[in-house]
Amino acid sequence: MPLHLTKIAFQSESPATLRAWLESHAEEARLTTRYLPKRVEELAGGSLYWIHGHQLVGRSPILGFRETGQGRYWIRLEPRLISVRAQPKRAHQGWRYLEAKDAPPDLGGGEANDLDAMPSAMLGELAKLGLI
Repeated sequence: MPLHLTKIAFQSESPATLRAWLESHAEEARLTTRYLPKRVEELAGGSLYWIHGHQLVGRSPILGFRETGQGRYWIRLEPRLISVRAQPKRAHQGWRYLEAKDAPPDLGGGEANDLDAMPSAMLGELAKLGLI
């Protein structure tokens, strides 16, 4: 089973704006990171799970990693956001590993992601109370 990463959807107002940013890229979306993950081989076939409002809200499959030529690396992602069943996740800096057994399942075709419509401040408060 592949290993995954988690990362905050920084400067994203909502999961919808994150989806729009990802989909604005033709072939791949890129995130810059200072360090190549030590467990990079285990990330093959994995995804980057996005944190928004203290919740894992979606994932983008990882295409690979590439050096930028400036001492940094790109995390290369498929330019799409796959909605997942919301799961509480504390904010953190940078990225963290997520084991496959701990990753939330994708939402099915008929399931709605109510988190897309909910303000992030409300999501954060509900998460703090342990209600979602």
